[in-house]
Amino acid sequence: MNATPASAQAATEAEQDVLFRVVNRVAIVTLNRPAALNALSHAMVRELAVLLERVRTDERIVALVLEGAGPKGFCAGGDVRAIYRLACEKAREGANGWQQFFVDEYRLDYALHTFSKPLVALLDGVTMGGGMGLGQAAALRVATSRTKIAMPETRIGLLPDVGATHFLAKMPVEMALYVGLTGAMLSGADALHCGLADACVPGEWLDGYEARLLAAQWSGDVHASLREVFIAPCHEANDGALASFTPLIVRHFDRRLRVEQIVASLRADLESEHAQAERAWLEATLEALTHYSPTMLEVTREALLRGRQMTLAECFRMELGIVGRAIEEGDFCEGVRAHLVGKDRKPRWAPATLVEVRTERVQHFLASPWRGEAHPLADLGQ
Repeated sequence: MNATPASAQAATEAEQDVLFRVVNRVAIVTLNRPAALNALSHAMVRELAVLLERVRTDERIVALVLEGAGPKGFCAGGDVRAIYRLACEKAREGANGWQQFFVDEYRLDYALHTFSKPLVALLDGVTMGGGMGLGQAAALRVATSRTKIAMPETRIGLLPDVGATHFLAKMPVEMALYVGLTGAMLSGADALHCGLADACVPGEWLDGYEARLLAAQWSGDVHASLREVFIAPCHEANDGALASFTPLIVRHFDRRLRVEQIVASLRADLESEHAQAERAWLEATLEALTHYSPTMLEVTREALLRGRQMTLAECFRMELGIVGRAIEEGDFCEGVRAHLVGKDRKPRWAPATLVEVRTERVQHFLASPWRGEAHPLADLGQ
């Protein structure tokens, strides 16, 4: 029996990892790998770059919306398992090597950060890693009651990348260090509280946004009209759980402390009397800082502090160098093996403890592998 045109279109869309449509002069780009929480493949990154240029040059299009397919996530990040396979095969160079994936991803994120038309990101559901790289570039970042935001890279031997050293720098330094080092999971309300979202709305409010988009008028302020479409009149205004732990975060994540000193501070505090919620926070934070890659925890701390004095382009160049070293000579492959491939949850970090991480080793990771114009991102910001 022949498929109807509608069913044929649905079947075609199901096979496409990136969908594109225009609704009332607004381009809507949908990441369409719901079974993988819309994780980014290299092909998706390339296609997104092409679509972004199409939107930029089409005078009929007034704005761009980024969303994820399915109810569970905007984007869970880059396809880490694919990067791991390439790294195991020593496939760094070439158009399909792992280095080019990151170069292309950074170029896409930079184009989004510098995009000339209003950009909306619907951070609904899981939004991690590479998903944050896309979403944090938007002028209007809409979180929801279903949002789960995190930058959990230190858990797998990497650092919070795709611009995290730039966008976390907009927070108070203690909060940036806490979020970046621990990979803490943040709700939509938490994201709003610490500046990673511009609004937090009920998840159901976004389910019907297209009808409101169809009725929108673009004769005046496009940004204001987009806010009416995407921000509910009754948007969620509570501060979330993170706000209640801010005093503890400020106390323990002092920028002057190395990570091993933060750990000592947390352990000492656990000797004191605490309410149940505070004790649970202390224990969870200590668990992260004593089980994630010691090297990348110290490297991440230093990178986050440096990023506060850098431009976006400089942050991207610094991060790309660190990512390369982490994959080629650091803990990344072991972290992915332990947590995502073998799943024994017992990574063999090298070195195994924070006290063994030497300052020279940290500086090595932060030193660029390229000189000047040889850097693959040398032209960004010029």
